[in-house]
Amino acid sequence: MDYSSAITFLLLFFANVWVLAADQHFLQCLTDQFQLSNLDPSNVVYTPNNASYASLLHSPTLNLRPLSNSPRRPLLIITPFDELEIQAVIYCSKKLGTQIRVRSGGHDFEGLSYTSGIPFVILEMKNFRSISVNTEDKTAWVEVGATLGQLYYTIARHSRTLAFTAGSCPTVASEGISLVADTA
Repeated sequence: MDYSSAITFLLLFFANVWVLAADQHFLQCLTDQFQLSNLDPSNVVYTPNNASYASLLHSPTLNLRPLSNSPRRPLLIITPFDELEIQAVIYCSKKLGTQIRVRSGGHDFEGLSYTSGIPFVILEMKNFRSISVNTEDKTAWVEVGATLGQLYYTIARHSRTLAFTAGSCPTVASEGISLVADTA
């Protein structure tokens, strides 16, 4: 084996060991934070060894190209049901210097929510789908995981005259609309 092959092998080996260590450190941090809040991580934290990990990673993916070209997969996928679980993810991310990619179950044509060149976790917000409509005030409270289709349907159930303009794709989550609005 020549020197360049040996160096390449060693770099890849240690990079994989580092990623495995990052995976375990983040998982341990989350477990510790969840225990402080009396939460159970087993139903919201998915590792690459979990049988549901691949289906969670691919479920909203319409463009598979970023997945096939990405050098990294998420260390973990977290599907919180509670704000305390989100706080734990943010705390561990800051503590360990791990990037968070937020997704809401909707589509992402560019693949920015599920690929990265550095270690990251996916915070899948699809469980936050609550929508409440106040027809008197003409307002709605929409959680980040609710899709446009759900929003339009809920508004239509409450009123024949109120509406919300956000596009024509019912699978886009409200998080996607707010991200676009924030960057415009």
